[in-house]
Amino acid sequence: MRDWNALIRQAAVLVTVVVAVMGGTVSAAADPEDASGAANLQVAATDVFLRRCIECHAGDDAEGGLDLTTAKGLAVGGDSGPVLAASDASASLLWQRLAAGEMPPEKNGHPQRLPDEEVAAVAAWINVGAPWPEDRVLDLLERTTDARAGRDWWSLQPLAAAEPPPGIARNPIDRFVDAALADVGLAPAPEADRRTLLRRLSIDLIGLPPSPAEIASFLQDDSPDAYEKQVDRLLASPHFGERQARRWLDLVRFAETNGYERDAEKPGAWRYRDWVVDAFNRDMPFDRFVTCQLAGDEVPDADLASVTATGFLRVGTWDDEPNDDLEYRYERLEDFVHVTSTAFLGLTFKCARCHDHKFDAIRQEDYYRMAAAFWPGPVTARDRALMGGPSADELGYDVLGWTDITASPEPLHLLAKGDPHRPLGEVSPGTFSCVPASMRTFEAPPEGAKTTGRRLAMARWITAPDNPLTPRVIVNRLWQHHFGEGLCGDPDNLGFNGPPPTHPALLDWLAAEVIDGGWHLKRLHRLMVTSEAYRRSSLHPNPEAVAEADPDNRLLAHARRQRLDAESLRDAMLAVSGELDPRIGGESFRQPISDEALEGLSMKSGGYTPSPPEACLRRSLYMFSKRGLIVPMMTTFDMCDTTMPTGKRDVSIVPTQALTLLNNAWVAQRAQAFAARVMGGGDDAARRVEQAWLMALGRRPGEAERAAAAAHVAAAEADGAAEAEAWASLCLVLFNTNEFVFVD
Repeated sequence: MRDWNALIRQAAVLVTVVVAVMGGTVSAAADPEDASGAANLQVAATDVFLRRCIECHAGDDAEGGLDLTTAKGLAVGGDSGPVLAASDASASLLWQRLAAGEMPPEKNGHPQRLPDEEVAAVAAWINVGAPWPEDRVLDLLERTTDARAGRDWWSLQPLAAAEPPPGIARNPIDRFVDAALADVGLAPAPEADRRTLLRRLSIDLIGLPPSPAEIASFLQDDSPDAYEKQVDRLLASPHFGERQARRWLDLVRFAETNGYERDAEKPGAWRYRDWVVDAFNRDMPFDRFVTCQLAGDEVPDADLASVTATGFLRVGTWDDEPNDDLEYRYERLEDFVHVTSTAFLGLTFKCARCHDHKFDAIRQEDYYRMAAAFWPGPVTARDRALMGGPSADELGYDVLGWTDITASPEPLHLLAKGDPHRPLGEVSPGTFSCVPASMRTFEAPPEGAKTTGRRLAMARWITAPDNPLTPRVIVNRLWQHHFGEGLCGDPDNLGFNGPPPTHPALLDWLAAEVIDGGWHLKRLHRLMVTSEAYRRSSLHPNPEAVAEADPDNRLLAHARRQRLDAESLRDAMLAVSGELDPRIGGESFRQPISDEALEGLSMKSGGYTPSPPEACLRRSLYMFSKRGLIVPMMTTFDMCDTTMPTGKRDVSIVPTQALTLLNNAWVAQRAQAFAARVMGGGDDAARRVEQAWLMALGRRPGEAERAAAAAHVAAAEADGAAEAEAWASLCLVLFNTNEFVFVD
């Protein structure tokens, strides 16, 4: 049995530690006999309430009628009567429930008993009279605890005025990275060789491997800025926008069909995809990029392009036969809030539809304030002409865009537990409660406005220079694109459950650079890929030291080896085979799909008609994206789900990938075209082998590889294969090498 009296006596001393952890100061161990000691005990008790209790016991709707946030609430008690006995913990219901382990209640069948020292701290506070300042009101979000984030959470704070540490590196990024390595006693890996660097850079910036001619040109360039010239060439390529667009489309859950059972097509969805490509190629400032997607119909200079950008709101799923029209209206709102908060703010707002966020400083009201920006007025989900938004006639443009149905929509109400049939108070549109009050509300639209203006107001807040989330989030995404892992490991969650930044000063310095540079992202891409950190070899000369000091390589002692994503792998095979159609933009093609895969369609007859073979030689970005039927080869290599925002794809290494590369009919066709290209260079077998290696791997084969290649072709021909089949077999082997599938 616990000796509570002894624990309570010890609590006065433990308070010193508790208050120090909270950031307070205590001159000596807390003494219940003096005022300062009693005050410290009050601080310790309120710390327990903040971390363990007031999520349920706060305000007018407190569980059991017990409000633990104010002196009045403590004095009144709850439905079971008073909870405090004057200066007597053992007679106080509050302490009794805590000591018995009855509070906090079980969660998912698991007891939530408080640690003994916390129960003792509450008892010590009660025993000195339960002091509580009259004006003290506990706020669940007032500060971060070990259980949840408060308004002081790091990602909600203003950007720090960071300066690069001293050092000799020319690129400021390297001074941050090298300082972190030095702190753990690690030296960085040397720079990768030029061939490896160009392949890494080319696939990273444009999603395609460099040609043998491009590699040869780089290897022969002795100028001191040879690498920088390659960077500028690739940033200026029209394929740059295609590569960046693919990453963005993952994030905005892009697809060209509605999903659900019928999975009907969204006419013109490809125009939104092309707008994204063009925006990245033109280096559209990111604040404009955000604003057009949220409110391209509301900007003062609205045009066809800006309205096309609002396809962002319409490329998600759409149920044209919902079971409950009212419920589905709120599901649509949830989608808008989720994709907006994830893509631009890096926070998981949708958790607050039914209750205050369990981990982040987001109240339920915040969710509905943001949702109100998208509240379109009395539109029923069964209106199929709207397809989740206005008709072409209402929009004035023949695009899959969005505009408000009315400038004066019906009020939006907060919902009890997220239930549309249980509306509570009306909620005004605005931002969330963690920001200054001056930034929380939106102005009413001017007289005569055709839209609410709320989405434009939301976009202007998201891109405001004093909003620290947006620049941090986009910088972290760019860092992940180039280094394989973000400075914060989860690019979609800079909240409590997301990993903290490994280099917080670097993150804030880069975020400030985005704003100071007019939100242009190409300069950030250039800054990152010209750093020494980016150019390092993936092999470290002292791997044992790295494994001990930084086993996950978060500090970037060496480059990360990465597998090609599904699109880059498919595009690389087309490029190497010489078949790639480089046209930019236009309607999507439908990749042929096997009869076995089509068996899953509910409308097999005429449900999917592939495009002609020549139309299917374009980049994977232009492959028709059908939610109910993603091309099997793409899913094998971890193409993401299109129903939810995805800022970071899963990367698996599984046997089905090797089986696909060896046996897939489409891959075999590319190997045949590759072989025809190799054989077109003449009859010299040795030269053919050399050309195959140069085209596929960007280098000449070694002597052992030459011998093995010749033996492979000879063995195939000895088994009865025709010459073209034998060389196609060799080319298929090259497609299956780690050197082709991975980027060093």
